[in-house]
Amino acid sequence: MDALQPYLPFLLNLLRLLAIIGLIHAVVTRQQVYWIVMLLFGALFGGLFGLAFAAVYTFMVLIPAARGSSRAAGQAVARGVEALKPLDTRIREAQEQLQESDTLQNRADLAALQARAGRPDDAQATLAPLLSGIYADDPVVLLTSAELDLARHNPADAETKLNRVDLRTSAATRTRTLTLLAQAQDAQGKPEADQTYRDATTGATTEEPRARHAAYLIRQGRAADARALLDALAKTEQKASGLYRRQEREWFQMAAGLRKELK
Repeated sequence: MDALQPYLPFLLNLLRLLAIIGLIHAVVTRQQVYWIVMLLFGALFGGLFGLAFAAVYTFMVLIPAARGSSRAAGQAVARGVEALKPLDTRIREAQEQLQESDTLQNRADLAALQARAGRPDDAQATLAPLLSGIYADDPVVLLTSAELDLARHNPADAETKLNRVDLRTSAATRTRTLTLLAQAQDAQGKPEADQTYRDATTGATTEEPRARHAAYLIRQGRAADARALLDALAKTEQKASGLYRRQEREWFQMAAGLRKELK
């Protein structure tokens, strides 16, 4: 203990600094209240328990979070480098990859690139073999193909495929399927689109169904119903975390544009 005596002021200051850093991180990332309280105590008063919590928080939360961020950053850089390639080059490489290994993922990747290039017919042709093979009922295949049908102005074909998706697969699959189904029904002038949008909103994993439902209601001349939905979206945006607002930015922006239409 005597040997550590000269280093104690440095160690205490280090732990207090970690408490401050941890406190900022805990507040920003919305950690449990007890973390915030103990880190605040350590940052302000340097108490033994507060500083001990700073050390624990560093090893249990900060360091793992930093490692995860490093991996995410590396993946982001890789995606960025890939995105710099011309789209035609990426399509050609995806076609070569598909020739080497004809898998669900490789076909889906190629179809996605072709769709981005404004070639929905080519993308649908790429997916076509999967629709009659062992992956015929795979939600990824059906959803991707249905989206392409909508892009090609074939809502009836999209509806047929969407009705084959197993909604029990996951909440995200259910949300996406019902949202697309409502769009397909709307494009055909079917009145059941309203209820389908409502079903998509129940337990939704994204704000897309509510935003699209509001747009649908405006087109139907139901301004009061649309306004109520948009007001609820605005309240959600105000209460949402920064991460969720970024994740759902497209739909919050769509809702903001729709509110302007109603003024």
